[in-house]
Amino acid sequence: MSQPEIVQSILGEEDVVSRVHLGGEDELFVTPTRTLVYRAEGLLSDESVDEFPHAAERLSVSAGRRKAKISLDYGLDGSQTFALSVKRLDDALQPIVEGVLSAAGVIDDDERVVQSFRFSELTFAVAERRVVRHIGSAVWDEDYESYHYDDVTNLEFESGSVATTVVLTVDGRQERFKIPNEEVRVVREKLSKALCAYHDVGSLEEFRLMIAEQQEADEEADEARDNTDFGEGPDPLSANPGELSDEPANATRSADDEPAEPTESPQVEATTTVGSTTETQTVEATTENVADAADLGFEGSGFEPASDSDDDIAELAAEVEALRDVVEAQSEQLGYQQELIEQLIEELRRGR
Repeated sequence: MSQPEIVQSILGEEDVVSRVHLGGEDELFVTPTRTLVYRAEGLLSDESVDEFPHAAERLSVSAGRRKAKISLDYGLDGSQTFALSVKRLDDALQPIVEGVLSAAGVIDDDERVVQSFRFSELTFAVAERRVVRHIGSAVWDEDYESYHYDDVTNLEFESGSVATTVVLTVDGRQERFKIPNEEVRVVREKLSKALCAYHDVGSLEEFRLMIAEQQEADEEADEARDNTDFGEGPDPLSANPGELSDEPANATRSADDEPAEPTESPQVEATTTVGSTTETQTVEATTENVADAADLGFEGSGFEPASDSDDDIAELAAEVEALRDVVEAQSEQLGYQQELIEQLIEELRRGR
C-alpha cells in the first residue's frame, strides 16, 4: 500500500514498523524512532503530518467514551499530544510503546513487543526477551521494572474470584501482580508463548523440566568442584627409599639403639604433576651410591653397614625397581582420575 507523498518525504529511507488506520484517510505511521500522524485534507484543514519522537521520558493515555489522547512528555522540551478514536487506541498504542521502550534502552533495538496490556494503573508489556511492568497513572515512565527471560525460572497463574495473580520467579524471588480474570486467557497465552519461544521449548511443563535439569547439573558441578577426590594418591617419597618400607632389606636394627639417618643413601626422586598432560617420575639409584654408603661407617647409629656383595646390591636394585613400579602405577591412576573429572565437567557444561 502506497504512502502519501508528504509522508514519504518526511520518512526518507526510514522503515515503517507499523501502520494504523485512524478513520477516513487519516493514518498513523510508526518507525523505530518516531510516530507520524497523517491528517488528510478536509473541509476545514489542509493535508498535514505531525511528528512525535519516541525519546520521551513519559508516555500517558487518557480515554473518554469516544476519543482518546496519547501524550509524550519530553521533560524540559515540553510535551506533545494527539487525539484518536478510542476504537483505534490499542492498535496505535502498542507500536508506540515499543518505540518508546526501545528509545529508552529498556528493550533491544531488534526486539519486538508481542503485546502490551493496560489494567487500571498497571501496564504490562510482553516483549520477545523480557517482561516490562509499570505501575502508575502513566503508561510508562522511568519508574518501571523489567524481567529478562534468562532470569525467569518459573511462571504460574493463581486464580481468584475477581482477579488472577501472575507469579514470575526471577532470580529465586517471586514477582506477583494481578490481572482481571477476563484477560487471563490472552495474557497466559502471550506470556507463556514468549517465554517458551525464547528458551526453545514447547510448553511451560517442558520449560520447568529444563530449568530443573539445569539446576541439578549446576548443583552437581558445584559439588564436583568442592569435593574433588583424587584418591589416596602416592605415598610421600623421600630421598631414602628405606623410609617407604617397614624394614630395609639390607639393614639390621639394634635392639638398644634408635635408628639414625645414614649420611648418604641411594637417591629416589619422584615428581608427579596432577592436572597436566606431563607427568615425570625419576627414580635414580646407582650401585656407586651403595658402595659409598658401605664405606661411610655407622658407628653408634644403630645400623650395620651393608656388605658390598653382589647379593646385597641385587636386593637393593630389586627394591628400587619395586618402588619404580609403585610410582608408575600411582601416576597412571592419577592420570585416569583426572580424565574422569575433566569428562564429568564437560558433560555437566553440556547439560547432560
